[in-house]
Amino acid sequence: MQLKSKPLEIRPALTGANWRGLWTLYAKEVHRYVKIFGQTLLAPIITTLLFLTVFAVAFGGGRTVNGLPYVEFLAPGLLMMTILQNSFANTSTSLIQQKLNENIVDTLMPPLSAMELTIGFVFSGATRGLMVSIGVGASLALIVPVHIHSTAAIVFFAVGAALMMGSLGMMTGIWAEKFDHVSTITNFIILPLSFLSGTFFPITRFPEVLQTVSHFNPFFYLIDGLRFGFTGQSNGSLEIGIAFVIFINAALLAICYAMFKTGYRIKA
Repeated sequence: MQLKSKPLEIRPALTGANWRGLWTLYAKEVHRYVKIFGQTLLAPIITTLLFLTVFAVAFGGGRTVNGLPYVEFLAPGLLMMTILQNSFANTSTSLIQQKLNENIVDTLMPPLSAMELTIGFVFSGATRGLMVSIGVGASLALIVPVHIHSTAAIVFFAVGAALMMGSLGMMTGIWAEKFDHVSTITNFIILPLSFLSGTFFPITRFPEVLQTVSHFNPFFYLIDGLRFGFTGQSNGSLEIGIAFVIFINAALLAICYAMFKTGYRIKA
């Protein structure tokens, strides 16, 4: 009896994006914060409402800013702060936790490219920021009259902010070696830029030097653009803001990609 051998089959190399792997990473990261929604989703809503209450009582009472009631001026700024802080917190804490727990290898072992890892983490962080902003926006709408001037501006600057801070959070998580490093970025970069970007009052109240400096603050353009989307008013150039957001997002995503590609501080 003669055995016939089959010719050796050579499987073609894997080409194209690993969409299933990318979706799995994204879904895992989203599930990570959804399962503790009280801390990650509800707490920011309560904090934002407290901010609105305190500032409305302290500076409201019929006061107007550029012809707008103060609470209507304040609400878009608080909404943007919510997006910025939560998008940053998600990616930064996820990566630093995996590094400290020494299980980041579970993320790096699957056949995901550096670009797919970057997209998975950044988009999951952006999703958290946008999810929280929807909850905050719905809560604010119960208290503050909502007027939509430009839906396109609202969507562009909200999504742009979420992606920007998701990328910055990812860079921080890769760079940081302990939670203190993440807190340093939050306390000395994120919060100062947020508070000095026209969130609570127009930058025209700053000294002239600080007004000039504010025009180099990316958070100013994000808040100003979102406020324009709701009220039709802005303190800066909308066109410059759009260009600023696109440029910074492209630069941050490129840096994130390079950090994953080279294995900076995540590969032995």
